[in-house]
Amino acid sequence: MTATTIRGRFQWTVVVPIVAVLLLAATWQSHEAWPVLVLIGLALVASVISAVHHAEVVAHKVGEPFGSLILAVAVTVIEVGLIVMLMTSGGEGASTYARDTVFAAVMITVNGILGISLLVGAAKHHLVSFNAAGTGSMLSTVIAVAAVCLVLPSFTTSGAGREYSPSQLAFAAVASLALYGAFVFTQTVRHRDFFLPVTSDKYGRATGLVDEDEDGHADPPSSREAWISAVLMVLSLVAVVGLAKLLSPTIEDGVKGLGFPYAVVGVVIALLVLAPESTAAIRNAARDRVQISLNLALGSAMASIGLTIPTIAVAMIWLDGPLVLGLEPTQMVLLAITVAVATLTVVPGRAKALAGFVHLVLLATFLFLSMQP
Repeated sequence: MTATTIRGRFQWTVVVPIVAVLLLAATWQSHEAWPVLVLIGLALVASVISAVHHAEVVAHKVGEPFGSLILAVAVTVIEVGLIVMLMTSGGEGASTYARDTVFAAVMITVNGILGISLLVGAAKHHLVSFNAAGTGSMLSTVIAVAAVCLVLPSFTTSGAGREYSPSQLAFAAVASLALYGAFVFTQTVRHRDFFLPVTSDKYGRATGLVDEDEDGHADPPSSREAWISAVLMVLSLVAVVGLAKLLSPTIEDGVKGLGFPYAVVGVVIALLVLAPESTAAIRNAARDRVQISLNLALGSAMASIGLTIPTIAVAMIWLDGPLVLGLEPTQMVLLAITVAVATLTVVPGRAKALAGFVHLVLLATFLFLSMQP
């Protein structure tokens, strides 16, 4: 990203978040007309692009791995807000909405974002390299928190069905936060070098850390630009979740009209919410910064579970109805296959385009089986 790019795109990316938030406020009470829904959809797409731009500006200022962490947490906050809002509105899928959305986010990040990043990076650079130690620690944490929050509820006996009892839910929430906190400390303090982009030889083997001072990139933006972008990023993400909320009834009606299960709504919303991270990951992969793409993918998967489930657990104090977290058998099989394939992808520390293609096929399988269980 050059200085000209940052400043040249700065003007329209200032306007979009403000206009989107104003549109959100103006249409919050009345948005049933199709022209209004089309306008909301266009504003949603523009807000996603704006969020990506401002997140990259902030990331360029603070450096890695803090930049990836900022975007992952910001998008997760939006995801949590969306889940809570839709759960409060009720509906036939309210009890499983948190599970379906979080599981969709994990499958989209671990298979979709990771897969397209490896495919784009390897297609352009033949082989891509990353730090297996750092990426492996991210993956192991994702596996642990997914097992505690999404798999075990299907096998415990204290709660009804695939639910945790109140004490079990509290334990899962604390365990999730502890795992996420330990990972953030490792990523940003204890072993920060494990999560930075690496250079590689002609065989794709990592040879050292990228020298960010001599990589041809522009100098970081000023503190003023970074702070403005941080505020506008928040506005953009608020617009994304708010506008997605306005579109959700239309999405629900479309899903029902097509005869798809209610879980597909969670998949669609997860795709919308994760669009900023997906775009940022693809851009970094094209620039041979696949480690940043993997930080975004696995960091988002971890934040999606590790922050969402504890927040929903607290929200259940005042929310009515059950909270079903346990995965269905088909979902557990997909998760197990994803874990096995992701482990084989991460261990070598380098990957070919085939690895990305395999993950994308798993994502396509998840999407297809969500529509045709």
